[in-house]
Amino acid sequence: MEPDRATAVVIPAFNEASTIHDVVQRTLKQVSQVIVVDDASSDGTGALLAEMPVTLLRHEVNKGKGASLVSGFREALKRNVSAIITLDGDGQHRPEDIPKFLTKAKEASGVIIIGSRRAEKANQPRLNFTLNRLADFGISWASGYLIEDSQSGFRLIPREVLAKVEATHSRRHSFVFESEFLINAAHAGYRSCAISIPSLYVGTMQRDTHFRPADAIWIVLMVVSKLLARGMYPQGLYYYLREQRQARLDALRRPRSR
Repeated sequence: MEPDRATAVVIPAFNEASTIHDVVQRTLKQVSQVIVVDDASSDGTGALLAEMPVTLLRHEVNKGKGASLVSGFREALKRNVSAIITLDGDGQHRPEDIPKFLTKAKEASGVIIIGSRRAEKANQPRLNFTLNRLADFGISWASGYLIEDSQSGFRLIPREVLAKVEATHSRRHSFVFESEFLINAAHAGYRSCAISIPSLYVGTMQRDTHFRPADAIWIVLMVVSKLLARGMYPQGLYYYLREQRQARLDALRRPRSR
């Protein structure tokens, strides 16, 4: 199968020497345009890609994941692509799942597609699962609709959305960017939908997570500020709860596999 040429993949990378070559090599089998943003790695992450047919951008100082994504988005928008896919360089996302996103994009035009790990919650550490569900609640409320796995970094974003939606991407608010982007996109009239992807935690992470407890606090503060700016947005809470209830009813009506 020929790699897709209409989509660019953006991979933010900070000290991912143990995984980045394998992740990029597998990604190139799915798409021909791959942009890696080396966020001032100190372990030779960028050097491992020197001979690979990718666009390598480098930050001279560490700016955080949000800024790395923005750098990759700006580069991708210079090209004739219809969508951008983001995935992490640490091995927790399978590039082999990219075709699922491309297929879904044909069915749902102008929609952000999120790779959801919810179906395999047993594979997620209990604390991660709980924090992710709390984030889903707050971000869904602020967005005014049900968002599944708001903390997943494996996404497809249509070009038109990237061209119109922005979010905070300072070093301090590095991990706020992806959450705020969903809320700002919703306010601009763009929704998301979810597709199921594996939850890869055990045995895949070869370095400690860059996410820190303070990052969760910044996300909470961002969500609260969005809600306060809209008078706590009671309509958003109502719409979210209505969609959540409908999703539960739909799940109950589905035939169970034997």
